Amino acid sequence: MSRRRCCGLIEELPSIKRFVPDNQANIVVSELFLEEVESLRLKDIEGLDQQLCAEAMGVSRATFQRILQRARCKVASALVYGQTILIKGGNYMLKNRVFECSDCSHVWEVEPCEKGGKHGYEIPCPTCGSMKKMKITAEGVKHACGGGHHQGSGCCGGHEHK
Repeated sequence: MSRRRCCGLIEELPSIKRFVPDNQANIVVSELFLEEVESLRLKDIEGLDQQLCAEAMGVSRATFQRILQRARCKVASALVYGQTILIKGGNYMLKNRVFECSDCSHVWEVEPCEKGGKHGYEIPCPTCGSMKKMKITAEGVKHACGGGHHQGSGCCGGHEHK
């Protein structure tokens, strides 16, 4: 029996989560996990070598290679056979976890694998206790946090979203 691997860290949730081929009557769905999309982004778009990709995702080089291979196989299959690609779930945690409280303007960072599996959306402001907060991206852009974001938690929270 293989051991459960730790979460793959990802930068952001994708804004588009479904790709459908034109004129497709019989839709077959290929599910692509969020950590697989991140592996494609790091390797094929950013052009990083596998060791840097693995470090960015917080996994071993061998684990990164397996994630990347699964992602490439799913995308190739969807393109060749005209399948819909649905991006969802997986075994991951969002990397950038910087928040600003909307009530008191306090800024704090939540570690990706914080004990207890908290993801930031369930954590109140450490200064005033407010649940009203905005996520601050690496570029400094602020996004309001709602309760609708979901991410897998693997080793961190004991459940996976599939």
